[in-house]
Amino acid sequence: MNTDLVIRNARIYTQWQPMPWVEAIAVWRGRVMALGNDADALSWIGNGTKVIDLHGALVLPGFADAHIHFYDLALRRSQVSLQQVSSLENLLSTLHSYAVDLPPGAWLLGYGWDESRWPEPRFPTRYDLDSAVGDRPALIWRADLHAAVADSAALSAAGIGPGTRDPESGVIDRDERGVPTGVLREAAITLVKKAVPPHDGTKMASNLRAVASELHELGIVSVHDQRLGDTVSEGAEALRLYTDLSKSGKLLMRVSCNFEPARLDDLIGAGIRSGFGDEWVRVGHVKLFADGSLGAHTAWMMEPYDDDPGDYGVSVSSPEELAEIIREAHQHGISASVHAIGDRAVREVLDIFETVFESGSPRPPSAPHRIEHVMAVQPEDIPRLGKLGIVASIQPIHCVDDMVKVERLWGKRGANTYRFKSLKEAGAVLASGSDAPVADPDPLLGIHAAVTRQDKDGYPHGGWYPDERLTVAEAVGSYTLGPAFAVGEANHRGRLTPGYLADFVALDRNIFTIPPQEIADARVTMTVIGGEVVFRDGV
Repeated sequence: MNTDLVIRNARIYTQWQPMPWVEAIAVWRGRVMALGNDADALSWIGNGTKVIDLHGALVLPGFADAHIHFYDLALRRSQVSLQQVSSLENLLSTLHSYAVDLPPGAWLLGYGWDESRWPEPRFPTRYDLDSAVGDRPALIWRADLHAAVADSAALSAAGIGPGTRDPESGVIDRDERGVPTGVLREAAITLVKKAVPPHDGTKMASNLRAVASELHELGIVSVHDQRLGDTVSEGAEALRLYTDLSKSGKLLMRVSCNFEPARLDDLIGAGIRSGFGDEWVRVGHVKLFADGSLGAHTAWMMEPYDDDPGDYGVSVSSPEELAEIIREAHQHGISASVHAIGDRAVREVLDIFETVFESGSPRPPSAPHRIEHVMAVQPEDIPRLGKLGIVASIQPIHCVDDMVKVERLWGKRGANTYRFKSLKEAGAVLASGSDAPVADPDPLLGIHAAVTRQDKDGYPHGGWYPDERLTVAEAVGSYTLGPAFAVGEANHRGRLTPGYLADFVALDRNIFTIPPQEIADARVTMTVIGGEVVFRDGV
Protein backbone atom coordinates (compact mmCIF):
# COMPACT_ATOMS: atom_id res chain seq x y z
CA MET A 1 0.00 0.00 0.00
CA ASN A 2 1.28 3.47 -0.89
CA THR A 3 1.17 5.65 2.25
CA ASP A 4 2.90 8.80 3.46
CA LEU A 5 2.40 8.35 7.21
CA VAL A 6 1.38 5.51 9.50
CA ILE A 7 0.49 5.99 13.17
CA ARG A 8 0.57 2.71 15.10
CA ASN A 9 0.37 1.32 18.61
CA ALA A 10 -2.08 4.05 19.65
CA ARG A 11 -5.50 4.38 21.23
CA ILE A 12 -7.30 6.26 18.45
CA TYR A 13 -10.76 7.74 19.00
CA THR A 14 -12.10 8.17 15.47
CA GLN A 15 -15.54 9.59 16.27
CA TRP A 16 -16.70 7.35 13.40
CA GLN A 17 -19.41 5.00 14.58
CA PRO A 18 -18.56 1.81 12.65
CA MET A 19 -15.03 1.89 14.13
CA PRO A 20 -14.98 4.32 17.09
CA TRP A 21 -11.69 2.95 18.45
CA VAL A 22 -8.72 1.69 16.43
CA GLU A 23 -5.00 1.21 17.01
CA ALA A 24 -3.51 2.45 13.74
CA ILE A 25 -4.15 4.96 10.99
CA ALA A 26 -2.65 5.37 7.52
CA VAL A 27 -2.39 8.70 5.70
CA TRP A 28 -1.90 9.40 2.00
CA ARG A 29 -1.86 12.79 0.32
CA GLY A 30 -3.17 14.58 3.38
CA ARG A 31 -6.18 12.35 3.99
CA VAL A 32 -6.99 9.28 6.04
CA MET A 33 -6.49 6.20 3.88
CA ALA A 34 -7.09 3.31 6.28
CA LEU A 35 -7.91 2.46 9.90
CA GLY A 36 -7.36 -0.77 11.77
CA ASN A 37 -5.48 -2.65 14.46
CA ASP A 38 -1.75 -2.59 15.01
CA ALA A 39 -1.23 -5.75 12.96
CA ASP A 40 -2.90 -4.07 9.96
CA ALA A 41 -0.36 -1.25 10.13
CA LEU A 42 2.44 -3.54 8.96
CA SER A 43 0.77 -3.96 5.56
CA TRP A 44 0.45 -0.19 5.10
CA ILE A 45 4.16 0.54 5.37
CA GLY A 46 6.09 0.95 2.16
CA ASN A 47 9.17 2.70 0.85
CA GLY A 48 9.14 6.30 2.05
CA THR A 49 6.40 5.80 4.65
CA LYS A 50 7.00 7.71 7.86
CA VAL A 51 6.04 5.51 10.82
CA ILE A 52 5.31 6.85 14.30
CA ASP A 53 4.85 4.47 17.24
CA LEU A 54 2.84 6.29 19.93
CA HIS A 55 3.25 3.60 22.59
CA GLY A 56 -0.44 3.48 23.48
CA ALA A 57 -1.07 7.24 23.56
CA LEU A 58 -4.57 8.64 23.00
CA VAL A 59 -5.20 10.13 19.55
CA LEU A 60 -8.18 12.39 18.82
CA PRO A 61 -9.40 14.24 15.73
CA GLY A 62 -7.68 17.63 15.57
CA PHE A 63 -9.21 20.35 17.71
CA ALA A 64 -10.99 23.32 16.16
CA ASP A 65 -11.59 26.62 17.91
CA ALA A 66 -15.06 27.67 16.79
CA HIS A 67 -14.81 31.16 18.26
CA ILE A 68 -11.40 32.78 18.27
CA HIS A 69 -10.13 36.21 17.26
CA PHE A 70 -7.25 34.80 15.22
CA TYR A 71 -6.37 38.01 13.39
CA ASP A 72 -6.75 39.99 16.59
CA LEU A 73 -4.39 37.61 18.40
CA ALA A 74 -1.75 38.51 15.82
CA LEU A 75 -2.40 42.20 16.39
CA ARG A 76 -2.09 41.72 20.14
CA ARG A 77 1.45 40.41 19.79
CA SER A 78 2.49 44.01 19.09
CA GLN A 79 0.60 45.31 22.14
CA VAL A 80 1.09 45.16 25.89
CA SER A 81 -0.74 42.38 27.73
CA LEU A 82 -2.65 43.52 30.79
CA GLN A 83 -4.22 40.15 31.59
CA GLN A 84 -2.18 39.63 34.75
CA VAL A 85 -2.41 43.12 36.28
CA SER A 86 -3.79 42.84 39.81
CA SER A 87 -4.88 46.42 40.55
CA LEU A 88 -5.32 49.84 39.01
CA GLU A 89 -1.93 50.85 40.36
CA ASN A 90 -0.35 47.75 38.79
CA LEU A 91 -2.05 48.56 35.48
CA LEU A 92 -0.67 52.10 35.44
CA SER A 93 2.85 51.04 36.36
CA THR A 94 2.78 48.41 33.60
CA LEU A 95 1.66 51.01 31.06
CA HIS A 96 4.33 53.45 32.21
CA SER A 97 7.09 50.85 31.89
CA TYR A 98 5.91 49.82 28.44
CA ALA A 99 5.59 53.40 27.22
CA VAL A 100 9.22 54.17 28.05
CA ASP A 101 10.46 51.85 25.29
CA LEU A 102 8.09 53.09 22.56
CA PRO A 103 9.26 55.56 19.90
CA PRO A 104 8.16 59.18 20.42
CA GLY A 105 4.57 59.73 19.31
CA ALA A 106 3.82 56.01 18.88
CA TRP A 107 0.47 54.83 20.15
CA LEU A 108 0.37 52.61 23.21
CA LEU A 109 -2.11 49.78 22.65
CA GLY A 110 -2.97 47.20 25.30
CA TYR A 111 -5.52 44.55 26.12
CA GLY A 112 -6.82 42.19 28.77
CA TRP A 113 -7.47 44.24 31.93
CA ASP A 114 -10.35 43.12 34.15
CA GLU A 115 -11.27 45.52 36.95
CA SER A 116 -13.61 42.99 38.58
CA ARG A 117 -10.53 41.18 39.93
CA TRP A 118 -8.97 44.27 41.49
CA PRO A 119 -9.25 45.39 45.14
CA GLU A 120 -10.99 48.53 43.86
CA PRO A 121 -13.18 47.22 41.03
CA ARG A 122 -13.58 50.35 38.91
CA PHE A 123 -12.80 51.12 35.28
CA PRO A 124 -9.67 53.20 34.60
CA THR A 125 -10.29 56.66 33.11
CA ARG A 126 -8.49 58.94 30.68
CA TYR A 127 -6.94 60.74 33.62
CA ASP A 128 -5.51 57.53 35.05
CA LEU A 129 -3.90 56.76 31.69
CA ASP A 130 -2.66 60.34 31.32
CA SER A 131 -0.77 60.00 34.60
CA ALA A 132 0.97 56.89 33.33
CA VAL A 133 1.82 57.72 29.71
CA GLY A 134 1.75 61.53 29.54
CA ASP A 135 0.77 63.00 26.19
CA ARG A 136 1.27 59.73 24.26
CA PRO A 137 -2.01 58.45 22.71
CA ALA A 138 -3.14 55.22 24.40
CA LEU A 139 -6.04 52.82 23.95
CA ILE A 140 -6.49 49.73 26.11
CA TRP A 141 -9.20 47.09 25.71
CA ARG A 142 -10.99 45.38 28.58
CA ALA A 143 -10.65 41.59 28.73
CA ASP A 144 -14.03 41.00 27.06
CA LEU A 145 -13.19 43.41 24.19
CA HIS A 146 -16.56 45.13 24.64
CA ALA A 147 -15.14 48.13 26.49
CA ALA A 148 -11.93 50.13 26.23
CA VAL A 149 -10.30 53.21 27.72
CA ALA A 150 -8.58 55.98 25.77
CA ASP A 151 -6.36 58.66 27.25
CA SER A 152 -6.73 62.37 26.51
CA ALA A 153 -4.31 62.33 23.60
CA ALA A 154 -6.17 59.44 21.92
CA LEU A 155 -9.55 61.12 22.42
CA SER A 156 -8.15 64.30 20.92
CA ALA A 157 -6.72 62.40 17.92
CA ALA A 158 -10.16 60.92 17.33
CA GLY A 159 -11.89 64.29 17.71
CA ILE A 160 -13.93 63.17 20.72
CA GLY A 161 -15.06 65.92 23.10
CA PRO A 162 -18.08 66.99 25.14
CA GLY A 163 -20.07 67.68 21.99
CA THR A 164 -19.44 64.27 20.40
CA ARG A 165 -22.60 62.21 20.13
CA ASP A 166 -22.71 58.55 21.06
CA PRO A 167 -22.43 56.47 17.90
CA GLU A 168 -25.20 54.08 17.01
CA SER A 169 -24.72 50.90 19.06
CA GLY A 170 -22.08 52.50 21.27
CA VAL A 171 -21.66 54.54 24.45
CA ILE A 172 -19.14 57.23 25.38
CA ASP A 173 -19.07 57.39 29.17
CA ARG A 174 -19.21 60.95 30.54
CA ASP A 175 -18.81 62.66 33.90
CA GLU A 176 -21.41 64.89 35.56
CA ARG A 177 -20.30 67.79 33.32
CA GLY A 178 -20.74 65.79 30.13
CA VAL A 179 -16.99 65.42 29.55
CA PRO A 180 -15.93 62.00 28.17
CA THR A 181 -14.20 59.94 30.85
CA GLY A 182 -12.23 57.93 28.32
CA VAL A 183 -14.37 54.81 28.79
CA LEU A 184 -15.79 53.58 25.49
CA ARG A 185 -18.33 50.80 25.12
CA GLU A 186 -19.16 48.69 22.08
CA ALA A 187 -19.14 50.68 18.78
CA ALA A 188 -17.78 53.79 20.50
CA ILE A 189 -14.37 52.07 20.50
CA THR A 190 -14.35 52.37 16.71
CA LEU A 191 -14.19 56.16 16.93
CA VAL A 192 -10.73 55.96 18.47
CA LYS A 193 -9.63 52.80 16.66
CA LYS A 194 -9.99 54.62 13.34
CA ALA A 195 -7.35 57.11 14.49
CA VAL A 196 -4.77 54.42 15.23
CA PRO A 197 -2.06 54.28 12.53
CA PRO A 198 -2.32 51.24 10.22
CA HIS A 199 -0.36 48.15 11.20
CA ASP A 200 2.60 46.82 9.27
CA GLY A 201 1.60 44.00 6.90
CA THR A 202 4.94 42.20 7.09
CA LYS A 203 4.82 42.24 10.87
CA MET A 204 1.23 40.94 10.82
CA ALA A 205 2.24 38.04 8.59
CA SER A 206 5.03 37.13 10.99
CA ASN A 207 2.68 37.45 13.96
CA LEU A 208 0.07 35.19 12.34
CA ARG A 209 2.64 32.46 11.75
CA ALA A 210 3.73 32.74 15.38
CA VAL A 211 0.14 32.52 16.63
CA ALA A 212 -0.53 29.47 14.42
CA SER A 213 2.57 27.77 15.84
CA GLU A 214 1.37 28.43 19.40
CA LEU A 215 -2.05 26.99 18.56
CA HIS A 216 -0.43 23.89 17.05
CA GLU A 217 1.09 23.19 20.46
CA LEU A 218 -2.47 23.13 21.85
CA GLY A 219 -3.66 20.69 19.18
CA ILE A 220 -5.64 23.31 17.25
CA VAL A 221 -5.78 22.62 13.52
CA SER A 222 -8.71 24.84 12.53
CA VAL A 223 -10.10 28.21 13.59
CA HIS A 224 -13.29 30.16 13.01
CA ASP A 225 -11.92 33.69 12.94
CA GLN A 226 -14.43 36.06 14.53
CA ARG A 227 -14.69 39.78 13.91
CA LEU A 228 -14.82 42.28 16.77
CA GLY A 229 -17.75 44.64 17.17
CA ASP A 230 -15.51 47.66 16.60
CA THR A 231 -13.98 46.55 13.29
CA VAL A 232 -14.42 48.43 10.05
CA SER A 233 -12.74 46.41 7.30
CA GLU A 234 -10.75 43.78 9.19
CA GLY A 235 -12.43 40.80 7.53
CA ALA A 236 -11.23 41.65 4.02
CA GLU A 237 -7.71 42.42 5.28
CA ALA A 238 -7.59 39.16 7.21
CA LEU A 239 -8.83 37.01 4.31
CA ARG A 240 -6.29 38.54 1.95
CA LEU A 241 -3.44 37.85 4.35
CA TYR A 242 -4.62 34.31 5.16
CA THR A 243 -4.92 33.50 1.46
CA ASP A 244 -1.48 34.87 0.57
CA LEU A 245 0.21 33.02 3.44
CA SER A 246 -1.66 29.78 2.75
CA LYS A 247 -0.81 29.72 -0.95
CA SER A 248 2.86 30.22 -0.13
CA GLY A 249 2.74 27.38 2.41
CA LYS A 250 3.53 29.72 5.31
CA LEU A 251 0.28 29.30 7.28
CA LEU A 252 -0.60 25.72 8.22
CA MET A 253 -3.99 26.44 9.76
CA ARG A 254 -7.47 25.85 8.40
CA VAL A 255 -9.32 29.16 8.65
CA SER A 256 -12.98 30.06 8.25
CA CYS A 257 -12.96 33.85 8.02
CA ASN A 258 -15.98 35.86 9.16
CA PHE A 259 -16.88 39.30 7.84
CA GLU A 260 -18.41 42.45 9.27
CA PRO A 261 -21.85 43.40 7.82
CA ALA A 262 -20.33 46.42 6.04
CA ARG A 263 -18.82 43.89 3.61
CA LEU A 264 -22.04 42.00 2.92
CA ASP A 265 -22.94 43.89 -0.25
CA ASP A 266 -19.42 43.29 -1.60
CA LEU A 267 -19.75 39.54 -1.04
CA ILE A 268 -23.20 39.42 -2.59
CA GLY A 269 -22.11 41.52 -5.56
CA ALA A 270 -19.18 39.19 -6.21
CA GLY A 271 -21.41 36.12 -5.97
CA ILE A 272 -19.48 34.79 -2.99
CA ARG A 273 -21.28 32.52 -0.53
CA SER A 274 -20.34 30.96 2.77
CA GLY A 275 -17.87 28.14 2.10
CA PHE A 276 -16.15 29.84 -0.84
CA GLY A 277 -12.46 28.90 -0.82
CA ASP A 278 -10.47 25.72 -0.35
CA GLU A 279 -9.66 23.29 2.46
CA TRP A 280 -7.33 25.87 4.04
CA VAL A 281 -9.04 29.27 3.81
CA ARG A 282 -12.76 29.77 3.37
CA VAL A 283 -15.36 32.51 3.61
CA GLY A 284 -17.34 31.95 6.78
CA HIS A 285 -20.26 33.93 8.20
CA VAL A 286 -21.31 37.54 8.42
CA LYS A 287 -20.71 38.48 12.06
CA LEU A 288 -23.43 40.45 13.84
CA PHE A 289 -23.95 41.68 17.39
CA ALA A 290 -27.24 41.60 19.26
CA ASP A 291 -25.74 42.79 22.56
CA GLY A 292 -22.48 43.20 24.49
CA SER A 293 -21.00 41.41 27.49
CA LEU A 294 -21.70 40.55 31.11
CA GLY A 295 -18.68 42.36 32.55
CA ALA A 296 -19.36 45.58 30.64
CA HIS A 297 -23.05 45.52 31.71
CA THR A 298 -24.02 45.47 28.03
CA ALA A 299 -25.51 41.94 27.78
CA TRP A 300 -29.18 42.50 26.92
CA MET A 301 -31.39 40.97 29.62
CA MET A 302 -35.09 40.36 30.14
CA GLU A 303 -34.72 41.41 33.78
CA PRO A 304 -32.32 44.06 35.16
CA TYR A 305 -28.89 43.43 36.62
CA ASP A 306 -29.00 42.64 40.33
CA ASP A 307 -26.64 45.51 41.19
CA ASP A 308 -28.54 48.10 39.12
CA PRO A 309 -32.35 47.85 38.98
CA GLY A 310 -32.53 50.20 36.00
CA ASP A 311 -29.95 48.40 33.86
CA TYR A 312 -31.15 45.84 31.31
CA GLY A 313 -27.99 45.93 29.20
CA VAL A 314 -27.65 47.16 25.63
CA SER A 315 -29.20 46.21 22.31
CA VAL A 316 -26.09 46.79 20.21
CA SER A 317 -27.99 46.33 16.94
CA SER A 318 -31.74 46.76 16.82
CA PRO A 319 -33.79 43.64 16.05
CA GLU A 320 -35.04 45.36 12.91
CA GLU A 321 -31.49 45.99 11.67
CA LEU A 322 -30.42 42.43 12.48
CA ALA A 323 -33.46 40.99 10.72
CA GLU A 324 -32.77 42.98 7.56
CA ILE A 325 -29.13 41.88 7.37
CA ILE A 326 -29.83 38.24 8.21
CA ARG A 327 -32.63 38.04 5.65
CA GLU A 328 -30.41 39.54 2.93
CA ALA A 329 -27.50 37.26 3.78
CA HIS A 330 -29.70 34.16 3.93
CA GLN A 331 -31.24 34.85 0.53
CA HIS A 332 -27.79 35.05 -1.03
CA GLY A 333 -26.30 31.94 0.56
CA ILE A 334 -24.33 33.68 3.31
CA SER A 335 -24.66 32.37 6.85
CA ALA A 336 -25.06 34.64 9.88
CA SER A 337 -23.08 34.37 13.11
CA VAL A 338 -24.82 36.44 15.79
CA HIS A 339 -23.27 37.39 19.12
CA ALA A 340 -25.95 37.05 21.81
CA ILE A 341 -25.12 36.75 25.51
CA GLY A 342 -28.17 37.99 27.42
CA ASP A 343 -31.43 36.04 27.47
CA ARG A 344 -33.30 38.93 25.78
CA ALA A 345 -30.71 39.01 23.00
CA VAL A 346 -30.91 35.25 22.48
CA ARG A 347 -34.71 35.34 22.27
CA GLU A 348 -34.74 38.24 19.81
CA VAL A 349 -32.23 36.48 17.55
CA LEU A 350 -34.19 33.24 17.61
CA ASP A 351 -37.35 35.18 16.70
CA ILE A 352 -35.52 36.71 13.74
CA PHE A 353 -34.25 33.36 12.45
CA GLU A 354 -37.71 31.86 12.81
CA THR A 355 -39.22 34.68 10.76
CA VAL A 356 -36.54 34.44 8.08
CA PHE A 357 -37.05 30.69 7.72
CA GLU A 358 -40.81 31.10 7.51
CA SER A 359 -40.32 33.42 4.53
CA GLY A 360 -39.26 30.37 2.53
CA SER A 361 -36.00 31.68 1.09
CA PRO A 362 -35.00 29.54 -1.91
CA ARG A 363 -31.24 29.73 -1.24
CA PRO A 364 -30.29 28.47 2.22
CA PRO A 365 -26.59 28.87 3.06
CA SER A 366 -24.25 25.88 2.79
CA ALA A 367 -23.28 26.36 6.45
CA PRO A 368 -25.87 26.69 9.24
CA HIS A 369 -26.58 29.95 10.96
CA ARG A 370 -25.26 30.18 14.51
CA ILE A 371 -25.53 32.07 17.77
CA GLU A 372 -22.25 32.95 19.45
CA HIS A 373 -22.07 32.44 23.24
CA VAL A 374 -25.77 31.62 24.00
CA MET A 375 -24.72 32.45 27.55
CA ALA A 376 -28.09 33.17 29.18
CA VAL A 377 -31.13 31.48 27.71
CA GLN A 378 -34.64 31.06 29.05
CA PRO A 379 -35.78 27.40 29.39
CA GLU A 380 -38.51 27.81 26.78
CA ASP A 381 -35.99 29.03 24.21
CA ILE A 382 -33.58 26.10 24.56
CA PRO A 383 -35.49 23.71 22.22
CA ARG A 384 -35.72 26.40 19.56
CA LEU A 385 -32.06 26.16 18.54
CA GLY A 386 -32.35 22.48 17.67
CA LYS A 387 -35.72 22.95 16.00
CA LEU A 388 -34.41 25.78 13.83
CA GLY A 389 -31.06 24.13 13.13
CA ILE A 390 -29.10 26.97 14.76
CA VAL A 391 -25.61 26.01 15.95
CA ALA A 392 -24.84 26.85 19.58
CA SER A 393 -21.33 28.29 19.43
CA ILE A 394 -20.22 27.98 23.06
CA GLN A 395 -17.07 28.73 25.05
CA PRO A 396 -16.94 26.28 27.99
CA ILE A 397 -13.98 28.03 29.62
CA HIS A 398 -16.15 31.13 30.08
CA CYS A 399 -18.39 29.08 32.35
CA VAL A 400 -15.75 28.72 35.06
CA ASP A 401 -14.29 32.16 34.40
CA ASP A 402 -17.67 33.85 34.81
CA MET A 403 -19.49 31.87 37.50
CA VAL A 404 -18.64 34.22 40.38
CA LYS A 405 -19.47 37.27 38.27
CA VAL A 406 -22.77 35.71 37.19
CA GLU A 407 -23.76 35.10 40.80
CA ARG A 408 -23.00 38.73 41.63
CA LEU A 409 -24.71 40.36 38.65
CA TRP A 410 -27.51 37.92 37.77
CA GLY A 411 -28.04 35.98 41.00
CA LYS A 412 -30.43 33.06 40.69
CA ARG A 413 -30.50 33.52 36.93
CA GLY A 414 -27.20 31.67 36.94
CA ALA A 415 -29.37 28.57 36.53
CA ASN A 416 -30.15 29.81 32.99
CA THR A 417 -26.52 30.27 31.94
CA TYR A 418 -24.15 27.98 30.05
CA ARG A 419 -26.83 25.33 29.46
CA PHE A 420 -24.53 22.98 27.56
CA LYS A 421 -26.25 19.69 28.35
CA SER A 422 -29.75 21.06 27.92
CA LEU A 423 -28.93 22.56 24.53
CA LYS A 424 -27.40 19.32 23.30
CA GLU A 425 -30.26 17.18 24.56
CA ALA A 426 -32.69 19.54 22.83
CA GLY A 427 -31.01 18.85 19.50
CA ALA A 428 -28.61 21.77 19.09
CA VAL A 429 -25.18 21.14 17.61
CA LEU A 430 -22.50 22.42 20.00
CA ALA A 431 -19.40 24.05 18.50
CA SER A 432 -16.88 24.98 21.18
CA GLY A 433 -14.21 27.64 21.17
CA SER A 434 -12.26 29.87 23.52
CA ASP A 435 -12.94 33.50 22.51
CA ALA A 436 -9.16 34.07 22.75
CA PRO A 437 -7.64 36.51 23.53
CA VAL A 438 -10.55 36.95 25.96
CA ALA A 439 -9.77 33.52 27.45
CA ASP A 440 -7.11 30.81 27.26
CA PRO A 441 -7.29 29.02 23.87
CA ASP A 442 -6.27 25.60 25.28
CA PRO A 443 -9.08 23.18 24.21
CA LEU A 444 -8.22 20.81 27.06
CA LEU A 445 -9.06 23.55 29.57
CA GLY A 446 -12.36 23.98 27.75
CA ILE A 447 -13.07 20.24 27.81
CA HIS A 448 -12.24 20.19 31.52
CA ALA A 449 -14.65 23.09 32.15
CA ALA A 450 -17.44 21.44 30.14
CA VAL A 451 -17.03 18.10 31.91
CA THR A 452 -16.56 19.35 35.50
CA ARG A 453 -18.02 22.90 35.57
CA GLN A 454 -15.26 23.60 38.10
CA ASP A 455 -12.10 25.68 37.97
CA LYS A 456 -8.68 24.02 38.02
CA ASP A 457 -8.69 24.10 41.83
CA GLY A 458 -11.92 22.09 42.01
CA TYR A 459 -14.23 25.00 42.91
CA PRO A 460 -17.12 24.72 43.49
CA HIS A 461 -17.35 21.25 44.99
CA GLY A 462 -19.52 19.06 42.78
CA GLY A 463 -19.57 21.63 39.96
CA TRP A 464 -21.52 24.80 39.22
CA TYR A 465 -25.03 23.74 38.18
CA PRO A 466 -23.63 20.22 37.60
CA ASP A 467 -26.67 18.96 35.68
CA GLU A 468 -25.31 20.91 32.71
CA ARG A 469 -22.04 18.95 32.55
CA LEU A 470 -21.09 17.19 29.32
CA THR A 471 -19.49 13.77 29.03
CA VAL A 472 -15.90 13.63 27.80
CA ALA A 473 -17.09 12.28 24.44
CA GLU A 474 -19.63 15.09 24.10
CA ALA A 475 -17.06 17.71 25.02
CA VAL A 476 -14.50 16.31 22.57
CA GLY A 477 -17.16 16.26 19.85
CA SER A 478 -17.87 19.93 20.48
CA TYR A 479 -14.24 20.73 19.65
CA THR A 480 -14.01 18.46 16.60
CA LEU A 481 -17.10 17.42 14.65
CA GLY A 482 -19.28 20.26 15.99
CA PRO A 483 -17.09 23.04 14.56
CA ALA A 484 -16.78 21.17 11.25
CA PHE A 485 -20.58 21.01 11.02
CA ALA A 486 -20.83 24.69 11.93
CA VAL A 487 -18.94 25.72 8.78
CA GLY A 488 -20.52 23.12 6.49
CA GLU A 489 -17.49 20.81 6.42
CA ALA A 490 -18.61 17.80 8.46
CA ASN A 491 -18.44 15.69 5.29
CA HIS A 492 -14.63 15.77 5.19
CA ARG A 493 -13.24 16.75 8.59
CA GLY A 494 -13.96 16.60 12.31
CA ARG A 495 -13.60 12.82 12.58
CA LEU A 496 -11.07 10.19 11.47
CA THR A 497 -12.48 8.06 8.70
CA PRO A 498 -11.23 7.10 5.22
CA GLY A 499 -11.31 10.08 2.86
CA TYR A 500 -11.39 12.69 5.62
CA LEU A 501 -8.61 15.21 6.19
CA ALA A 502 -5.77 13.72 8.23
CA ASP A 503 -5.92 16.20 11.09
CA PHE A 504 -5.32 14.67 14.53
CA VAL A 505 -3.60 15.11 17.87
CA ALA A 506 -1.95 12.86 20.45
CA LEU A 507 -2.21 13.49 24.20
CA ASP A 508 0.02 12.59 27.12
CA ARG A 509 -2.83 10.81 28.92
CA ASN A 510 -6.21 9.26 28.21
CA ILE A 511 -8.82 11.88 29.14
CA PHE A 512 -11.56 9.25 28.84
CA THR A 513 -10.20 7.22 31.76
CA ILE A 514 -8.45 9.65 34.13
CA PRO A 515 -10.39 11.48 36.87
CA PRO A 516 -12.17 14.43 35.19
CA GLN A 517 -10.39 16.98 37.36
CA GLU A 518 -7.06 15.88 35.83
CA ILE A 519 -8.14 16.75 32.28
CA ALA A 520 -6.92 20.30 32.90
CA ASP A 521 -3.39 18.91 33.33
CA ALA A 522 -3.40 16.95 30.06
CA ARG A 523 -1.07 18.13 27.32
CA VAL A 524 -0.82 17.70 23.56
CA THR A 525 2.30 15.77 22.50
CA MET A 526 1.76 15.80 18.72
CA THR A 527 -0.33 17.72 16.19
CA VAL A 528 -0.81 16.60 12.59
CA ILE A 529 -2.48 18.72 9.89
CA GLY A 530 -3.10 17.21 6.49
CA GLY A 531 -0.75 14.36 7.33
CA GLU A 532 2.09 16.73 8.22
CA VAL A 533 3.46 16.77 11.76
CA VAL A 534 3.39 20.46 12.70
CA PHE A 535 4.18 19.95 16.39
CA ARG A 536 5.77 17.16 18.38
CA ASP A 537 6.75 17.58 22.00
CA GLY A 538 10.49 17.50 22.46
CA VAL A 539 11.21 17.46 18.72
